[in-house]
Amino acid sequence: MTPSLSILIVNWNTRYLLDACLASLRSDPVGRESEIIVVDNASHDASAEMVREKYPWVELVANDENVGYACGNNQAAQSASGDYCLLLNPDTEVTDGALSLMLEFMESHPDVGAVGCKLVHPDGQVQQSVRTFPSPDVALYEALQLSRLFPRHRTFGKYRMGWWNYDDVREVDQPMASCLMLRRKALEQVGMMDEQFPIFFNDVDLCYRLKQAGWKIYFLPDAVVIHHGGQSTRQVRREMIAESHRAMLRFYRKHYRGKVNRLLYVAAVTSIGVGMYLRMLGKKYTR
Repeated sequence: MTPSLSILIVNWNTRYLLDACLASLRSDPVGRESEIIVVDNASHDASAEMVREKYPWVELVANDENVGYACGNNQAAQSASGDYCLLLNPDTEVTDGALSLMLEFMESHPDVGAVGCKLVHPDGQVQQSVRTFPSPDVALYEALQLSRLFPRHRTFGKYRMGWWNYDDVREVDQPMASCLMLRRKALEQVGMMDEQFPIFFNDVDLCYRLKQAGWKIYFLPDAVVIHHGGQSTRQVRREMIAESHRAMLRFYRKHYRGKVNRLLYVAAVTSIGVGMYLRMLGKKYTR
């Protein structure tokens, strides 16, 4: 029996990219057979109208307000009926065979709760789309610029995995949710996205909970998806810088407070707070 796939897309003011994304799904054998759910977060660029007119078979949820990425995905997941759910950004285009490779891998590896793909820029350049979990020592390496000075170092550069070339199948911590396939059974166990992370770190938190529950997460290099990258968040860039740091602090409070050395925890959250202040200050004087 062919496994069923539900594709969940949360959109905010990326009409033309969403159009290209849906067109790529329509051209893909798996995409054509999949349930596609688009949640539009009150876009003012006629995104919802475009979906209604050009893709009437797509299930559209048109929100009256921007409820955020996490809540939008949760809305879509509530309507989804597939054995697997694919979180897919509207600024992506699937290439031939990517979805079938991901499905086949999930079907043949029942202990895998999620699988990510190789994300590339439109020119084919590989994006660094996989990271390790941001353990407290990572915050210190970032604050001390050790991760920048030694990006390929297995310790100082471990967060961004700068030593890795994205050419092999491997178990990983957290692939970007720009294109992330999830097993419904795993989601039923750990739950969908935590809405205290409305924009950032919701995928990190989800992957962390999957790992804690014993599910494996893998990266597939042969499944390639074009990712234009950050097209929604760059519309409100300064606000998103602050929100990304606040989300990281929420992640630390949820998963590390009281579970790691107290001094290390305090040093880490202090580093994150100082980093946010410095980035916001730099952004203020470069506008």
